[in-house]
Amino acid sequence: MNINLFKIFLLIVFCLIPSMSFSGDLTLGKEKAATVCSVCHGMDGQSTSGGNSPLVPNITAQNKEYLIAKMKDYKSGKINHAQMSLIAQMLSDEDIENVSEWYSNIKISIELPSE
Repeated sequence: MNINLFKIFLLIVFCLIPSMSFSGDLTLGKEKAATVCSVCHGMDGQSTSGGNSPLVPNITAQNKEYLIAKMKDYKSGKINHAQMSLIAQMLSDEDIENVSEWYSNIKISIELPSE
């Protein structure tokens, strides 16, 4: 019985380790967003140029895993964009994680139009 509980405990620990190591730092993400991302995307993730366009999309409250995947695609060259590919190559994987943590944690509210 004790061996089974120990195996279950180990399984839980090993399942939690990857998610713990991939959690971004909100403060570091805010700092990196302020120095790198905010020129185009703003600190709040709202595009400061071009509106919400394919060139400069709004990234407010975007899913963290989506942001990470896209940034890694820019960094690897899978997605080619003159500015974003260059910027992503300057960021470490930790920077990408942290910036994604920042923008994904922005809270928004949606109001339906009144009739």
